[in-house]
Amino acid sequence: MTRVDVRNTELIWPTKYDENGKLAPIERPGPYPFQIVELINAPRIGRKGKHEQLTLYDIWKGEEGSTFEEGWSNKLIWGDNKLVMASLLEKLTGKINLIYIDPPFATGADFKFQIPLGDENEEITKEHSILEEKAYRDTWHQGLSSYLQMLYERLVLMHQLLAENGSMYVHLDWRVVHHVRIMMDEIFGTDNFQREIIWWPNNPSGFKGIAQNWIHDHESLLFYSKSNNYTFNKLWQEYSPAYVKATFVHDDGDGRLYRYRYDRKQYLDESKGVPISDVWDIPFLRQNADERVGFETQKPESLLKRVVKASSNEGDLVADFFCGSGTTLAVAEKMGRRWIGCDLSRYAIHVTRKRLLEIENSQDVEDESEIYNRKARPFEVLNLGKYERQLWQTRTFSNKDEKQILYEYLAFMLRLYGAEPLSGFANIHGKKGNALVFVGAVDSPVTIQEVLDAMKDCKSFGQRELHILGWEWEMGLNDAIQSIADREGIKLKLRIIPNEVLDKEIVHRGDVRFFELAHFKVKINGEMPRNGRTDISEKNVVLKLADFVIPHTDLISEDVKKKIEKWSDWVDYWAVDFSFDNDTFHNGWVSYRTKKNRTMSLTAGPFTYERSGKYKIFVKVIDIFGIDTSQIFEIEVP
Repeated sequence: MTRVDVRNTELIWPTKYDENGKLAPIERPGPYPFQIVELINAPRIGRKGKHEQLTLYDIWKGEEGSTFEEGWSNKLIWGDNKLVMASLLEKLTGKINLIYIDPPFATGADFKFQIPLGDENEEITKEHSILEEKAYRDTWHQGLSSYLQMLYERLVLMHQLLAENGSMYVHLDWRVVHHVRIMMDEIFGTDNFQREIIWWPNNPSGFKGIAQNWIHDHESLLFYSKSNNYTFNKLWQEYSPAYVKATFVHDDGDGRLYRYRYDRKQYLDESKGVPISDVWDIPFLRQNADERVGFETQKPESLLKRVVKASSNEGDLVADFFCGSGTTLAVAEKMGRRWIGCDLSRYAIHVTRKRLLEIENSQDVEDESEIYNRKARPFEVLNLGKYERQLWQTRTFSNKDEKQILYEYLAFMLRLYGAEPLSGFANIHGKKGNALVFVGAVDSPVTIQEVLDAMKDCKSFGQRELHILGWEWEMGLNDAIQSIADREGIKLKLRIIPNEVLDKEIVHRGDVRFFELAHFKVKINGEMPRNGRTDISEKNVVLKLADFVIPHTDLISEDVKKKIEKWSDWVDYWAVDFSFDNDTFHNGWVSYRTKKNRTMSLTAGPFTYERSGKYKIFVKVIDIFGIDTSQIFEIEVP
């Protein structure tokens, strides 16, 4: 056994130290730039001429200032939180005032959601995706020790992101709270441990109630500070009616109740109440609660309100790197804090986006008898996109020249797809049965021109079937290219390279599936665009979503398919940017289904253009699984 020189009390697990007894370094890949894939509730500012090429997104530069007044936009990030936090360090080291996390545990419920379907209240249970399964397996493949390693690496990064006056709350239950407290003592210092808060949801019924033992009926929040100069706003709660009746027994004649305390009158209406202790009696979130969004592990807003109110001030930056259903972000939004949320689950990001979009109709956290009645401040949806794939490519095909890297990348993809390499063509990379195969690059979308060139090679080879594999796609490619393929007599299939190929274990098990691109049809002022273009006879534009097709229904469970009655039941959300400027999608119009209102408008507009000219309309459709499909249409306004 390797000797480890331990000088302080600490928790040790098998992967914490290397074979030489040295503390294994925390990997900090990047920093990688974030792609801004969507801006929500942000006005479009004229930027004509800035983007000559169709980039589809801007890069977050981290230059918008540290207040709402200076241009700060809140951030919802899809991706592995370790890569996300490592990339945030460049701009936000020591700048986050409060971090709350509720990390997943091996309960089986961490990646399951209830998904409502269509116009009615039909529901299905969404199991975890392969990427979420990967996270689960990575976390638990060596049992508790791999869970601790996962959390340790992330807590170290969070500690670096915290401001000097910052606080950290880690939400845990009886299974690992004792391990994590020792770990956090090491990272934060024992002097910076503040409290172990006991959350008593008072819910001993159900399955856990059958245990022949004391019933588990509390969870813990470990509260640490970055230093001894941390923000803390002491909170009070009102006296109970019974306490008031028993204690404030005097009346001064005008209805004001008081008691004698330290030989002086203390009036009830001047009393703060009882200071809140470290045992919190906050009810659990019932299944029929209005704020429920379908997550089995969802926490009540009243719990997060207490955390945010006590350990941050208005305008402070709050983060949740396991944001799940978005409760922390919703509460931070309502309480005037800036926020950053991150999750690995694409569906969690979609649910959180909808929750924030409809926040004005939700309950106010300060006065729970009132509706919040304010729109969410501008926020942006980010990911690491191609940069995460570039990291994978560098690690997988390292120590080789560019030509060899490209050869091995193509061979790897073709093998996963069940195809054989094919040489002699500039735009064809392989062959699968009677179909020729083209493989898109790691760091750029497949373009219409690339598909046209591959079709030309396909015809010269005397073949009539072509499969295109791509990570990302030029906007409108599916709609524009299929009619050309039909005219040329070529059976064309566009298949998505899934992020699951980044995981060696999934690849080894053969679980990688290449889905066909979904596609949709839109009518503009009653007319179907041809090749993504149309002219209109007036300055008002109305869009109608006319069809949505998921080609890979054979890979969707029968339980889901039998509940789908019409094509629009596949659609959960769609949005339009009427003046796309080759930058980032601005969510200018949106319709989506909510828990209370399952109907969704299939008509967008009217939108009025003030000036004549050529414009691009960017349409984004998101299906019930949280997967988006987009197209760009060009119009000329008279």
